[in-house]
Amino acid sequence: MARARTIANLWRDAVAASHADPLYLEQVEGEWREVTWAEAARSVDEMANGLLALGVRRGDAFGLLARTSLEWALFDFALALVGAVGAPIYANSSRRDVQYVLQHSEAVGVLVEDDEQRAKVSGVDHVIGFGELGELRARGRAYAAEHPGDLDERADSIEEDDLFTFIYTSGTTGPPKACMIRHRNYYAMVQKGDEMEDRLTEPGDVMLLYLPLAHNYGRLLHLSAAYIGYTIAFLPDPLLAGTELPRVRPMLFPSVPRVYEKIHTAVVAKFEAETGVRRKLIDWALDVGYRVSRLRQAKRPVPRALLAQHKLADKLVYAKVKERLGGRLRVANAGGAPLSRDIAEFFHAIDILILEGYGLSEVTTAATVNRHNDFKFGTVGKPLPGVEIRIADDGEILIRSNTVFAGYYRDESATREVLDDEGFVHTGDVGHFDDDGFLVITDRKKDIIVTAGGKNVAPQNLENELKAHRIVSQALVVGDRKPYIAALITVDPEVANGTDVQAAVQAAVEAVNADRSRFEQIKRFAVLPREFTLEHDEITPTLKLKRKVVLEHFADEAAALYD
Repeated sequence: MARARTIANLWRDAVAASHADPLYLEQVEGEWREVTWAEAARSVDEMANGLLALGVRRGDAFGLLARTSLEWALFDFALALVGAVGAPIYANSSRRDVQYVLQHSEAVGVLVEDDEQRAKVSGVDHVIGFGELGELRARGRAYAAEHPGDLDERADSIEEDDLFTFIYTSGTTGPPKACMIRHRNYYAMVQKGDEMEDRLTEPGDVMLLYLPLAHNYGRLLHLSAAYIGYTIAFLPDPLLAGTELPRVRPMLFPSVPRVYEKIHTAVVAKFEAETGVRRKLIDWALDVGYRVSRLRQAKRPVPRALLAQHKLADKLVYAKVKERLGGRLRVANAGGAPLSRDIAEFFHAIDILILEGYGLSEVTTAATVNRHNDFKFGTVGKPLPGVEIRIADDGEILIRSNTVFAGYYRDESATREVLDDEGFVHTGDVGHFDDDGFLVITDRKKDIIVTAGGKNVAPQNLENELKAHRIVSQALVVGDRKPYIAALITVDPEVANGTDVQAAVQAAVEAVNADRSRFEQIKRFAVLPREFTLEHDEITPTLKLKRKVVLEHFADEAAALYD
């Protein structure tokens, strides 16, 4: 009989596989410390036995309320071994949102990072702080001595269709829904990295991970590290990524587009500040880079003379930028929101390839991805092995695979809305396949703007092109049932300093309008006094715009665009 595809078995098989050390890197007093496989395995076993001693049963929900950290990852595997259902919560969640998840999931306990997080919690049986994990492990050692076979018996009892986790949607509208992800769903998702011909990760790689583990993509990367055998350096504070990239020197750096936008702004500003011979050298190197990029995008050979120039440009210009990212970066991923094509092409011109993918919580993370040898900017790549994608008559993207979730917890009507009788998830995203089989996302179905003239406009396309300009940090395009398209724009404060902001934004808008039909062009815009923030509930933890909230907060500015 085949071994059950559970996360408990994924972990046990990974521990037995004798992968090269270390499994993790963690920061201790500012220095990176290696965590070996043996050390991690001992911690997980002791915490899992401790959970058995507390009476945690198979199927019990247990919250995780902490930033991206070693403790989070090890506790997650401990929950998997005892068959509990993880209920991750974003560390920056309000007390109200924390209580919603704990109550909705019927959690029996929660792991909290510190007293600040503990203050958000009430009404559960077990609240375990990071500082109390040593006590839990000691309790687990005592329990294992008295009941030596209990943990293996519990892990063996877990079935593939048992729930492994709830992934709460970050919800741009309404309360979050809990995606029920089974053990076999995440196991299959992790396996797809192995099934790809052009694998993105390899045993022995090092990844710098700041993405929240409460997000499905961060969760996938944490599980994949054990399955594949690469090392994760956990970075709880994403604002320190710029500092730690040169110290960790990762081969893998998964991120959201906003971080690449910030890096792009900083690099372009530095290039433009140069003068004389140095500026001419940079302009030459960029010209070489863009020529090589165009050939590689077209899968055409690069002439030997141009390759020699590219090698020299790398040594003199590109390498200095790459060193800021650690100097060993092989895979830079982008997901969670669209990445501007202009920004992707700029990075490729300086010899940094950013691979964009696409997925959603309802399919346990990813459905498509660009590959090293098969990529196209402006698309989210081709389907992963075993993923079937259809385009409905109205352009909606439908996905079916062995990673499709079991539905929304305690919400059958919402489940029926997105999961049809054939097993396809109705994503709510609009898109199409191009002639080469790459998936192009146009917009969210519900976000499509229909102007007063009956024209359909995809706001995200305009927003992404605006954000490709240094001055623009965020943009929200409006115009539904209005006579023309307009935009609410925020500016990067560092770029805006000493700049004629209105003129710079006007230039960005004109550049975006240049090749567009009249009905798609942005006729008016307003520069807002501040950026959209998590604190004001205007973006999700994965930095997606909450359009309704933004429009409520800036209703006067939006209305003035149509005065």
